[in-house]
Amino acid sequence: MNIAVLFDMDGVIVDSNPYHKKAFEQFFEEHEVSLSDEELKTHVYGRTNKEIMPYVFKDDYTPEKGEVWADEKEALFRDLYKSDIEPVKDLVPFLQQLRAANIKTAVGTSAPRANLDFVLDALAIREYFDALLDSTDVISGKPDPEIYLNSAQKLGIDPSACIVIEDSLAGVQAGLSAGMKVIGITTTHTPEELANTHLVIDDYEGLTVDRLLALVG
Repeated sequence: MNIAVLFDMDGVIVDSNPYHKKAFEQFFEEHEVSLSDEELKTHVYGRTNKEIMPYVFKDDYTPEKGEVWADEKEALFRDLYKSDIEPVKDLVPFLQQLRAANIKTAVGTSAPRANLDFVLDALAIREYFDALLDSTDVISGKPDPEIYLNSAQKLGIDPSACIVIEDSLAGVQAGLSAGMKVIGITTTHTPEELANTHLVIDDYEGLTVDRLLALVG
């Protein structure tokens, strides 16, 4: 079928944001930084580390320091999450449906490649994706549509035939700005906060190929 499904990773493939929050809390405590939950939602979740670190450290930030800080925080995250990692409910059966229907898939995440590899290999789901894009594949992070437009290009699918699955507000805006249909998943935001998407789900239970086709039809 000439459509594609583009997945964000954190909050979409895995409900990992609570562990990112724990990692950030430890990281911020070590660096004597304080951010509110609202700042985390607006300036951290769904953003690349290249955007997060300048916001957090302001005048102390340099690109070189930013890379060191990012590596430190992501290593904390992987260590915290490695024993608890699991897919969002019914993700794997949904991926199997997509594969059986010959629907192309990609991951388009703001996370670094080390985290993408960590998640895909821990869950043994790498085989279900036709393209993998991470923070190094874009100049501008979400809400810029670049990562999803690049994903569509790699898959050879027109953006209008792509469906994005996102949990963050920045990611939702990226999908919409790319001219794609967007499914919002409520791991990070409420259904009300995701009201500008084309479909809101709590997990992958009941999400079928027919429902996808109805979105792009």
